[in-house]
Amino acid sequence: MMAKRDTIVVVGVGARTPLGFDAASSAAAVRAGISAIQDHPYMIDRFGERMKVTRDIGIDVTLTGPARAVAIAVSPALDALLPLQAVRHAASVSLILSTGEARPGQPEGFAEQVNAKLRSQLAQHAVLEGGGSTAGGHAGGLLAIYHACKTLRDGKAEFCLTGGVDTYLEPETLEWLDENEQLHSEANIYGFCPGEAAGFCLLTKLTTAWAYGLQPLLEVVAASTASEENRIKTETVVLGEGLGAAFRFLFEDAPVDPVGRIICDMNGERYRGNEYGFAVIRNPGRFKNAADFETPADCWGDVGAASGPLFVSLITEAEVRNYQSAPLSLIWAGSENGSRAAVLLGGPRRA
Repeated sequence: MMAKRDTIVVVGVGARTPLGFDAASSAAAVRAGISAIQDHPYMIDRFGERMKVTRDIGIDVTLTGPARAVAIAVSPALDALLPLQAVRHAASVSLILSTGEARPGQPEGFAEQVNAKLRSQLAQHAVLEGGGSTAGGHAGGLLAIYHACKTLRDGKAEFCLTGGVDTYLEPETLEWLDENEQLHSEANIYGFCPGEAAGFCLLTKLTTAWAYGLQPLLEVVAASTASEENRIKTETVVLGEGLGAAFRFLFEDAPVDPVGRIICDMNGERYRGNEYGFAVIRNPGRFKNAADFETPADCWGDVGAASGPLFVSLITEAEVRNYQSAPLSLIWAGSENGSRAAVLLGGPRRA
């Protein structure tokens, strides 16, 4: 267990998903197994059927580009910052943000544009200093948490607002997914349902939380990253080396207790399921039941870079409402570029 002075805690969360405009409603819908998957208003797939997607019904379907991503991200970012409103003097916050990977409909520079526009919107609510953005893909939100933990331990910030925002609903992006045979349909059961969402976590050291009188919601027990060479959509066979390494690095810093809850970004693609199976085999004895994992993409769709921070909000809600039974939770995600990231979370009782 990490020394108290190095313990990183979550003190705020925010979520906006196709299931709800805040963390509580989104988590309740996922827990109830409600699905937001629906027909796209007008996009048709290669089989002549309307594309299956999830979307934020609070945002006009015609809004596109960085403006759409920012519209999704603002409210959950403000929700995560709420605890700082009770702080008497303004505390500086480092914003670390991830978007989806560069792709058709989301060109190079997209992450930087979203970051700049979001900072501008948040500037009147918080003192934002430092941080940065990356087009990290599925693992991006967890990579942001990983870098935030390092930033805090190095003393480069008092608070880190870490988040991910992603939207697949650009027409050019949907057509690209369809061409790559990645869209889920009756004729392609191993595809996924593209969605859009944003999730944010406010992180700080436990000692800083105490100093500011803030209540820890969760403890970040450990965070890790790794890389997979045998990537999806390549002529290779995945054996879980990258994800297995991420798990191994994570458990090197973790207690001996086996993981009781697992939430991941599996979305129906066979690659992700195969990868996880091999990664588990590479880490024997670390899971109470490795087959008992949760896949929120079944409910809110594939939400890319937002996945990791949204998983944090699911566990936070479970802790707050007393239905979290596992003392240790593992969340993980993998990007098409090969990045893998995992985070181990414990309840506030640990802190």
